[in-house]
Amino acid sequence: MKSLKSLTLIAAALVLAGSAQAANITVKGSDTLVVLAQKWAETYMGKNAETKIQVTGGGTGTGFAALQNKSTDLCNASRKIKPAEQINCVKVFGKRPTEYKVCLDGLSVYVSAENPVKELTVAQVADIFNGKTKNWKEVGGVDAPITVYSRENSSGTYEFFKEHVLQGKDFAASAQTMPGTAAVLQAVAKDKNGVGYGGAAYGAGAKALAIKKDDASPAIEPTEDNVVKGVYPIWRYLYVYVNPALDKGDIAKYLTWIRGDEGQKVVKDVGYFPLPKNLRE
Repeated sequence: MKSLKSLTLIAAALVLAGSAQAANITVKGSDTLVVLAQKWAETYMGKNAETKIQVTGGGTGTGFAALQNKSTDLCNASRKIKPAEQINCVKVFGKRPTEYKVCLDGLSVYVSAENPVKELTVAQVADIFNGKTKNWKEVGGVDAPITVYSRENSSGTYEFFKEHVLQGKDFAASAQTMPGTAAVLQAVAKDKNGVGYGGAAYGAGAKALAIKKDDASPAIEPTEDNVVKGVYPIWRYLYVYVNPALDKGDIAKYLTWIRGDEGQKVVKDVGYFPLPKNLRE
């Protein structure tokens, strides 16, 4: 019969073996993606008890900074990496970070459910957010001043919206900056004269407007079908970036799962839109 000391040593060895097999993955970046990323992590860890995944937000820019200084394994991004960010990564990694498309999003323009306005052109949206249009009556609404809610400038959604909707122009000086998409939506839901923007998964409590490419185009709602077909004017991919040296083992397994059927089901459950099958490889 083995001695107590021998049994203790065997038990300690088993604990160490188990610890060696455990995987710890850190994820940081986009606030647009943070709810989805947390749900991915929760679902994956429920089926892979040896893997621990820590998810934090802070904005896409913050995520890329963390990726560059190697304080995160994965960077969630609601826009493509900038050339300067890519150069910084190459300096550190020796290669460009690997980019993964992880889902589709219809970047939505939100107003209060009480607001009678149902649709706007992209140009009208730009004029509202850059401060040119200041009253709802100018776009078919009631005679009331417009309150603009925006994101902080470290946000990938802020940068995407500024580039693709405002055509590089600045947001209105009166725009109220909010710390995340959820905060934008909460503010808009409570303010009958408010307007904000954010990912499709954050619409609870507010109304997403149908958007027209121009005056002659039909008003398109940010539905899955319209986004996947590319007919909704303000659609985008959401991304995960990783140091190519880490794109193996448990991290590669997790990224494969995210882009597979189970991970993409979570995408739909949260309120974003799954990648088409041909983009999952």
